Amino acid sequence: MIISGANNLYNNKQTVDDLNVFPVPDGDTGTNMSLTAMAMVEGLKSSDTKSVSKAADIMAYATLRGARGNSGVILSQFFRGISKNLKGKDSVTPAEFADALAEGSRAAYKAVMKPTEGTILTVSREAAAGAIEGAKSGELETAMLECVTRGNEALLMTTQMLPALREAGVVDAGGQGWMYVLEGALEFLKTGKVIKSKAPKSAPQKKQVENAQAKVTGSIKYKYCTEFIIEKKKKSLKADSFRDAIKQKGNCMLVIDDDDVVKVHIHTNHPGFVLEEAIKLGEIINLKIDNMKRQHNSIINKETEEEPKVPIKPEKTAPKKENVKPQQQKKKSPKKEEMKEYGFVAVCAGRGMADILTDLGVDRVVEGGQSMNPSTHDIVRAITRVKAKTVFVFPNNKNIIMAANQAIDLIGNKTVIVIPTVNIPQSVRALMDFNPNKDAEYNEKRMTKALDKVKAGQITYAVRNTEIDGKAIKKGDILGLYGSDIQYISRDLDDVLVEMIADGIDDDTEYVTVYYGKDVKRQTAQKMEALLTEKYADDEIEVSFKRGGQPLYYYIISVE
Repeated sequence: MIISGANNLYNNKQTVDDLNVFPVPDGDTGTNMSLTAMAMVEGLKSSDTKSVSKAADIMAYATLRGARGNSGVILSQFFRGISKNLKGKDSVTPAEFADALAEGSRAAYKAVMKPTEGTILTVSREAAAGAIEGAKSGELETAMLECVTRGNEALLMTTQMLPALREAGVVDAGGQGWMYVLEGALEFLKTGKVIKSKAPKSAPQKKQVENAQAKVTGSIKYKYCTEFIIEKKKKSLKADSFRDAIKQKGNCMLVIDDDDVVKVHIHTNHPGFVLEEAIKLGEIINLKIDNMKRQHNSIINKETEEEPKVPIKPEKTAPKKENVKPQQQKKKSPKKEEMKEYGFVAVCAGRGMADILTDLGVDRVVEGGQSMNPSTHDIVRAITRVKAKTVFVFPNNKNIIMAANQAIDLIGNKTVIVIPTVNIPQSVRALMDFNPNKDAEYNEKRMTKALDKVKAGQITYAVRNTEIDGKAIKKGDILGLYGSDIQYISRDLDDVLVEMIADGIDDDTEYVTVYYGKDVKRQTAQKMEALLTEKYADDEIEVSFKRGGQPLYYYIISVE
């Protein structure tokens, strides 16, 4: 049922993406939800469990790690709630399954700081209510039929519940995505056949990607990727001592203590030790150990076999020093990396942006942004690779903040603090206000406060014809935004840039920084920099242009 529903969502992700009412190129609700759901599919396919409880646990764990964007995080919370409701049950009645859907809806509501009706939350609640009513028949198919019927009725109502949806004449994108999942599940109950995914059997350029990853990996320090779940002997047992015992035995460690089970992932050279420590807590299930070094060598060897053989000239070697005795040749021990006090992870798109953030002290850059939100797992992986006791995370996009916050619960061996940046200029300012001589609490407050010291604007283009707040917008129009409001509409990019900077400046402005994207030529940027520098010379405002290389946005503006 669940695989059929997830595949149905994947097959219709473009339809969900197109429901985005805002005309800027960030309609990725369908993409984020479908990628989150497909992570769940992979988890279910890799398991042969016949237990409802264990299957639900796999669903929750996979969506938690695979969650992308706000819609993906909310979807993961649905399955987290469903999983908790089904704990310990090898099979369920239609009424119990309907109750689990309701619990999933409640979990999603709790995950959102300010729940808004007329969204996926409303649709999920009403769909679950329909399932509860239909389950009184004692038939699962009837329960799901009522679930889908009532859910679709609620989905149609979302058009009237939110002004933006009413103005655009569309339903809520997230709600539509959830209905595709439920409709796919119902289709399986009706026909006994799983809806097939239209995804290609192998991703384009998969071999090239594998080869690139293999080459970058180089020598692998920890060989065994070890994953399993511990079913606790007692629910009261905590995983703290287990986490402390294994953290020195590897890296990329995740230990998630979730009621009566503990989910574990670690790269280690001593899987036996890890398992010995694990059985002190309880019974091990869903064990998976992969030899990453062998996989790595296999990829390299395969690539070498396929490449044409080229004669290699023997290298000249230095003459041996015969007077050096074996005992005099001391083997250098590898330097142990020390944990520094603070580290930084930031999300951005564009090589120039990545270089700017790295120069400011960011340890790990996660590629992503508008229309390509990284998963919670991507953020977790970056955090675990930073050798620091406390790691600050800059999401740099409002649609990534929830995924970043969700990553906090997956890190057990360091402190993680998310600074809620919604754009690059905010993270740049926050990094400049960081004080390495102060404690984490002081820096969290200082950097969060710094977000209000910068006014950030963005210039992009319209991807569709629409009307926002009475303003007619045509596909291809240049759009200027301060915050989330479209304030400038034109067919001339230079005019929008000049007007936005003029309106962003006030009597206290000292600096204007413009990050130009990959679709802006250097000569154009230099011309605009010269023009604006001259314009504000008498005001003693410093104007500078930097290559950001970001996609989708011609310019990102920072006014301070």
